[in-house]
Amino acid sequence: MELNWSTFALEIINFLVLVWILKRFLYRPVLSILEKRREKIQQSLDEATERHVHAIELEQQYKQRLDDWSLEKQQLLQALQQEIQSERTQKLEQLKSELTHEREKTIAVEQRQQAEKLVQYQHTAHQQGARFASRLLSAVASRELESRLFELFITTFDELNKERKETLQNACENFSKTMTVTSAFGLSSSQQQQLEKKLKVLCNQPVKIEYEIDPQLLAGLRLLIGSSVLGINLQDELNEFVELSRENR
Repeated sequence: MELNWSTFALEIINFLVLVWILKRFLYRPVLSILEKRREKIQQSLDEATERHVHAIELEQQYKQRLDDWSLEKQQLLQALQQEIQSERTQKLEQLKSELTHEREKTIAVEQRQQAEKLVQYQHTAHQQGARFASRLLSAVASRELESRLFELFITTFDELNKERKETLQNACENFSKTMTVTSAFGLSSSQQQQLEKKLKVLCNQPVKIEYEIDPQLLAGLRLLIGSSVLGINLQDELNEFVELSRENR
């Protein structure tokens, strides 16, 4: 078989023409399509990568936010517990203070009640003592006892302090009426003379005296110069005893 060079040349030319046609009208469009598809795929991959990165960032932000929320919740819980503990401590202290105050009030009330009972008992004792003393003194009251009380009364004129003496002297000067001397049994003439002598010295002037008898005095006597009273008798002593018990209530 002989090689036909003209045919061979034509075949080569046809092949080159075919290659040029394929390259011109098929390969380049296909490459262009493939390149566009590759670019589109790459763009999709880039977008997917970007979304993945964004998703990772969002996940990290979410985790960070969860951590922050957890920390904030823990801090708020601790703050709430501290506030509850502080409020509880404050309420306990307040309750303790109120209980202490109420206890003190109760103790004070009990002490006051006990003191009032004690004062009442003392007052009752004073009254009973006064009644007993009154019965006892009534039994022992006599003219002899009154004479001894009269002697004590006479000595009081010499034992008056300056203030008391001036008070009685002023009473004498401002009182021009008759003085009153009351006794349980009545004074004898000599006793009246002794008394008038003492009053004359005290008042620096003659005095007018009216004598009265009052058995309620039990024994002793009472001198009245205006509003001033001077005397020594069992009834006044008993009255002072009862009055003292009332003042101590």
